[in-house]
Amino acid sequence: MGLKNICKKYKLLFKKWKLLLLIVVAVSFFITFYFMVPRPLFDVPFSTVVESEEGRLLGARVAADQQWRFPSPDSIPFKYEKCLILFEDTYFYLHPGINPVSLARAAVQNIKAGKILSGGSTVTMQVCRMARDDKARSFKNKIIEMIWALNLELRLSKREILKIYASHAPFGGNIVGLETAAWRYFARPASELSWGESATLAVLPNAPALIYPGRLDQRLKQKRDRLLAKLLDNRTIDSLTFQLSVAEPLPEKVNPLPITAYHLVERAAEEKHGERVLSTVDGFLQEKVAEVACRHRKILEANHIYNLAVVVSEVSSKEVKAYVGNYFDGIEDNHANNVDVVQALRSTGSILKPFLYCQMLDDGQITPQMLIPDVPTRFGGFTPLNFDQDYSGAVPAAEALARSLNIPAVKMLQNYGVTPFYSFLKKAGMNSLTRPPDHYGLSLILGGAEVSLWNMAGMYTSLVSILNNYSSHDGSYVSDPFSPLVWNKANAQVKTLQEQTDQPVLRASAIYLTLQALLKVKRPESEAGWQEFASMRNIAWKTGTSFGFRDGWAVGMTKDYVVAVWVGNADGEGRPGLTGVAAAAPLMFDVFKLLPASGWFSMPVDEMEQVEICPESGYRPGINCDSVKSVWLPAGTKAEVCPWHRTIHFNETETHRVNADCYPVSEMKHKNWFILPPAMEYFFRLRNPVYSLLPPLLPGCSDKIENMEFVYPREWNNLFIPVDLDGTPGRLIFELVHRGHNSEVYWHLDEQFLGATSGKHQIAIHPEGGWHILNVTDQVGNSITRRFFVASNNK
Repeated sequence: MGLKNICKKYKLLFKKWKLLLLIVVAVSFFITFYFMVPRPLFDVPFSTVVESEEGRLLGARVAADQQWRFPSPDSIPFKYEKCLILFEDTYFYLHPGINPVSLARAAVQNIKAGKILSGGSTVTMQVCRMARDDKARSFKNKIIEMIWALNLELRLSKREILKIYASHAPFGGNIVGLETAAWRYFARPASELSWGESATLAVLPNAPALIYPGRLDQRLKQKRDRLLAKLLDNRTIDSLTFQLSVAEPLPEKVNPLPITAYHLVERAAEEKHGERVLSTVDGFLQEKVAEVACRHRKILEANHIYNLAVVVSEVSSKEVKAYVGNYFDGIEDNHANNVDVVQALRSTGSILKPFLYCQMLDDGQITPQMLIPDVPTRFGGFTPLNFDQDYSGAVPAAEALARSLNIPAVKMLQNYGVTPFYSFLKKAGMNSLTRPPDHYGLSLILGGAEVSLWNMAGMYTSLVSILNNYSSHDGSYVSDPFSPLVWNKANAQVKTLQEQTDQPVLRASAIYLTLQALLKVKRPESEAGWQEFASMRNIAWKTGTSFGFRDGWAVGMTKDYVVAVWVGNADGEGRPGLTGVAAAAPLMFDVFKLLPASGWFSMPVDEMEQVEICPESGYRPGINCDSVKSVWLPAGTKAEVCPWHRTIHFNETETHRVNADCYPVSEMKHKNWFILPPAMEYFFRLRNPVYSLLPPLLPGCSDKIENMEFVYPREWNNLFIPVDLDGTPGRLIFELVHRGHNSEVYWHLDEQFLGATSGKHQIAIHPEGGWHILNVTDQVGNSITRRFFVASNNK
């Protein structure tokens, strides 16, 4: 009895272990089966593909293994899917990855023929064969493909399997995948293919090595037409569609991919290699801008100017809508047309002046009407010149910006300070400022620094966006308004509530007045009559030209768009006529013609105030200013009081100036008079006929008004004697201006009489090295004295 019980227990225990063993084996088999297929299924590199925001192909770069293999598409086109399933696997949606009927039929065919004619593979099995590098057909490999196919069907949906097939099917040569083949053979996306074209691509992977467009076309056509006949038989297409489809010609060549955004695609290949990138670029606008750029390049190359770049940005989103990195027609030339000039650092020229003007307005240091000196000036070792090498004496700040005058800009930067302006530019996104402020000095405003067109476009776009944001969000500001442009939709800014601040980087009122000043820039001849279009074509714009005519800049702004243009030679060669106005601005305005019309900005009156200023000087009115006018300025202006209105005492007939020491006070007449310093007055009166000159002093009278001022030199510490072309020492030129048009002055050097001048007061001398004293006296006894040092030229 005891033995029977023991045996019974062992039998039960054996059954339990046997069941457990079966479970372990089953689980092990399932785990092995489930994980035996590699993940990802294909470990291959993909091409970099860049699409426009509406999904149009902008360009692509070959994969690392030199195959044209686009990343997997989001969906399979209906026509291609119908063609593929009918041709390769009619029961694709019914079987679990293998089709026993097809396998049996293939086995019979192969046995009868005595060789392998058909494999009986399903689409899923073909995917597995491609994943295994198309290993040779054998019974062993067929079994492995079947196991892998069952595995894929267990893990993936039918749609996912179709997408994998469409991404990795070979289409001849180094063309892999449906989307690649559609572009290479038919120059359009797979979704736009006809029934005939879809049928052609459906049959190609069946024998890509033997069937290739342009070769064995008859065999390819027969396969395609048989497939089309099947589509007609099962009523997928009608008879008319069938007739039109079989009449379609086969592709005769491999087409090049689009290159309208060549340099943006190059950038994407560096930053997003092997990915499908949805860009922010408007595909239709990109094509038009590229065409306009090509047309202008043909004009510019007559002057041996070969490179250009254009960036169009949308202000509201800071997204790039067009990106032309250089002129490129698909063939690299000897002028570096493959270089992406949008990202290249180039001399700024005058393109930074609006930022200085805006910053000084915001700080309340200037008004748009304030006169800024425009006379020959030397700042240390830096002697700026206006582009036309002329002088206005004094010019309103807004006009100086509109005319892009260099001397007033340098004077403004000197007053504002290089270091704070440098800090502002870095905050605004000019990350090319890699050296300390002292390295750039005052030349920072005239091309002493470098910037890329990309950063410059971003800075101006952010500037306009501050004003737009203020107007559309009830006078609010964001804490970080200067953000870079975006070209990749994945990085596009999400429009969420941004952090607000009560201390804006720049106030909208200052930006508004800056854009108002830039409306008055003289447009190129091609834009004659633009005033007739008024608000429809209001464009605030600024140009820049670097030293040596190496870079031409133009940036234009409306409420909705910013267009930034650079023109020049990538190797830095300068050309006469290579200026922002002549070379870059016409292209910029032609690009604006491609954009929707924009209205103009609303004045941000909530943060502005009406301020009285002196109408002649543009300063706050002083006690000697007889008239005032009201202007809108950013609230809290700190502009100084007018320094140039003074009370002048006249004789009874108002023909001469007098004072109490030489004329009876009871007979005097008193007037407030606008008086500029002599050098400013000398140039100012030439351009301003209404400027009233002071009457002369009555003989025997004197006053404290300066009558003379040296124009050259402006600094006296170290003067160098120039060397003539023949190597002999030249002469130093001294020049001054006198308020009296016909005054005569007498020159003395070290108490030695040099001569007298009248009208134009200029004298050339050749002093010895060392310290000297120069004295100039006019006929009524007014004098001016300067001590200077002549440096030796001996090495």
